[in-house]
Amino acid sequence: MKYVQHLLLAACLFLLALAAGPAAAYDQPAGLNLGATSFLDGIPPAGPGLYFQEYIQYYTADEFSNIGAPIASDASVNVWASLNQFIYQSNQALLFGGKWGLNVIVPVVTIDADDDNGILADNGGGLGDVFVGPFLQWDPIMGKNGPIFVHRVEFTAILPTGKYDNEKALNPGSNYLSFNPYWSATWFAMPRVELSTRVHYLWNGENDDPFIGSGATDTTQAGQAWHANFAASYEVLPKQLRVGVNGYYLKQFASSEVDGDKMGGLEEVLAVGPGALWSFSQDTHLFFNAYFETNTEFRPEGERLYLRLVHHF
Repeated sequence: MKYVQHLLLAACLFLLALAAGPAAAYDQPAGLNLGATSFLDGIPPAGPGLYFQEYIQYYTADEFSNIGAPIASDASVNVWASLNQFIYQSNQALLFGGKWGLNVIVPVVTIDADDDNGILADNGGGLGDVFVGPFLQWDPIMGKNGPIFVHRVEFTAILPTGKYDNEKALNPGSNYLSFNPYWSATWFAMPRVELSTRVHYLWNGENDDPFIGSGATDTTQAGQAWHANFAASYEVLPKQLRVGVNGYYLKQFASSEVDGDKMGGLEEVLAVGPGALWSFSQDTHLFFNAYFETNTEFRPEGERLYLRLVHHF
């Protein structure tokens, strides 16, 4: 009965994440979780306590779908990001049995754009937008051989703290507030096989100092979207090595706005690739994930690599 209750709660949270549905292209914030989390996403590896996670991300793209500007034919963008994450999960149940916690991510981003026509001018490196999110983590539903299902919900805000210049098209910061809650879950389908997902809803506030290349504009507002990570892994070495496939999908479903007028162009991207998880101990884990983007609309299309270290104190 408890398992059924958790599944019903999970279904409700998933529907809430998508229910907010029905501004121009390349509007969505750059720091979204597109593939940063993957295997065993719904379950903290060592229970309550303090965690630190370091993500090293590399993204490269040389295709620019529907950009609507005369960029050079050989233009490219390369982005390095260091995401420094601090998580505290309590052992105190707060609501519906979920234990409260807090997540903070401080990104440092370096952007290097190569475009002879100067359209993709970048603002170099600096602090990105900080993520802050209180969350509720539920204990695993246990079976004969261990956990069967575990999930979490977080109410994330993306704060406009990053480096920003309205004369540059590409910035470490977005210059607007975003609300990006998610629900994540892991299901142990078989003793060595797990399936994980993280589903986000995204709402963006107004940018009152938009990129001057968009013309005589006072405000812009990126349209609402949803995005999800998905992964499946197999335990090759017990409690040590997992390998699998991982992916992400983003779909903008509401128009962006310029000075309050709706604009065409809805962003979309799908990416899939391989991944692996090496566990040094219950407290320390190393993830590697690769993604190759396709089915892209009104976004750059490229490849994304993640190296992620997780440590529980």
